[in-house]
Amino acid sequence: MAHAYTPGLRVTESALLRKRRLLPLEGEVHVAVGDAVSAEQVIAATALPGNIHSLNVAHRLGIEPSEVPDSMLKGERDRVEADEVIARSAGLLGLFKSSCVAPVTGTIESVSSVTGEVFFREPPIPVEVTAYVDGTVVELLPGEGAVVECHGAFVQGILGIGGEAHGPLRVLVEQPGQPLRVETVDEACRGAVLVGGSHADAACMERAAEVGAAGLVVGGVDQADLEQFMGEPLGVAITGQEDVGTTVIITEGFGVLDMAERTFAILKEREGKKASMNGATQIRAGVIRPEVIVPEEAKEALATADVSSGIDVGSVVRIIREPHFGRLATVSALPEQLRKIETEASVRVLEAELESGERVCLPRANVELIQTG
Repeated sequence: MAHAYTPGLRVTESALLRKRRLLPLEGEVHVAVGDAVSAEQVIAATALPGNIHSLNVAHRLGIEPSEVPDSMLKGERDRVEADEVIARSAGLLGLFKSSCVAPVTGTIESVSSVTGEVFFREPPIPVEVTAYVDGTVVELLPGEGAVVECHGAFVQGILGIGGEAHGPLRVLVEQPGQPLRVETVDEACRGAVLVGGSHADAACMERAAEVGAAGLVVGGVDQADLEQFMGEPLGVAITGQEDVGTTVIITEGFGVLDMAERTFAILKEREGKKASMNGATQIRAGVIRPEVIVPEEAKEALATADVSSGIDVGSVVRIIREPHFGRLATVSALPEQLRKIETEASVRVLEAELESGERVCLPRANVELIQTG
């Protein structure tokens, strides 16, 4: 049987998911295997070294570098406050003394008698890792973090901005083809993960951030609107670090695109339930997809999130090139022979049926698998 492999999106109402929650450097893990954890619970913590600042004390005091250690009023490892006097010159006959102050609050890292510089380190920067999803700790990674497992609905999107967020699902449209209207985003949306339909403009995204919504999931947006909301051009590497106030996930692509009916149905059926989401996206090597997870009670015959990305007859795919960009189709055949396309190139193709019933023949590179198992 013909078989094709292509990157795919995962859209399922029942999956077993495992999330590795890791610190950026060694720290302390606060949970044990078997612990039930909530999405916002801190499960590991550490502290990053503070930033370093230098001050040329010799220059400030008008003395030789070798005289700096004897002019210091504070020593190495001593704590100092910003603008606190840390060194004073002897002056001339006890007169005309000069002094210099600490540029930041922190500790004195080192004093150099060669360059005359004093180095200050700001206080450590605390870093905490939360569980991200409501679930159970199934593995400890000593000094690094833990693996959290949960069962539930899992939906991946095409593109996202903003980091991790969580809150109750709130669906603001009746149909997946209905655009989100700004007047429906009100104070009741505070802290919620909002679900739109086919489109959200810049005003909708800005309003969601204004009322304090945790996130927004919508079928499509215009790139110009997204960049207006971000306040900067969209990056080409990895997203997820944007400080936009509300995480945004696009499930279909740029433009006015109906949210896939299955995706909309999964989210609609779980309205009011707590969802976790992450807008981080990377489309090159080491693909990262934005995601929405809605933890639920375990069900029988659960699928795992790590499955084969093979396309077979009957697979549901999304078309990622014009003229059918963004539309879903079901694969009806996978011809083995190469076929010549409009560009005169001979490529492997697949035959598929659109949701409208129309049959099309497409290069296999022009589709993306929608994993629904």
